[in-house]
Amino acid sequence: MKYLCLVYHEEKILNELPQSEYETLVDESLDLRETLRESGHLIDAEALQAVQSAASIRVRNGKVSMTDGPFAETKEQLGGFFLINAKDLNEAIHVASKIPGARFGTVEIRPIRALIRSRGVNE
Repeated sequence: MKYLCLVYHEEKILNELPQSEYETLVDESLDLRETLRESGHLIDAEALQAVQSAASIRVRNGKVSMTDGPFAETKEQLGGFFLINAKDLNEAIHVASKIPGARFGTVEIRPIRALIRSRGVNE
């Protein structure tokens, strides 16, 4: 089963880390990515650019509106993700607990739901 591990953190805290501590965090994340790849758990993992680079759109009644920044005002911002394979939620939690960003913020684990077109009886 696929799980998306969304890594949230306060950008301000990461920006205030000493350079050596930030580089250690990056190295740990890259090492974990490789470890998960070798174990067959990793599908993909990426970091996101700063929240200031975000744009949010809404479409209402056919009209598109765009605002700068993330959709919601929150203390923590989405900083990256790991898309993993795990046999169940317990294994996904075990894998996600190794994500270095969890020490500074939150990792939300969500199962992937396949979108399937429903078909009528007569189709």
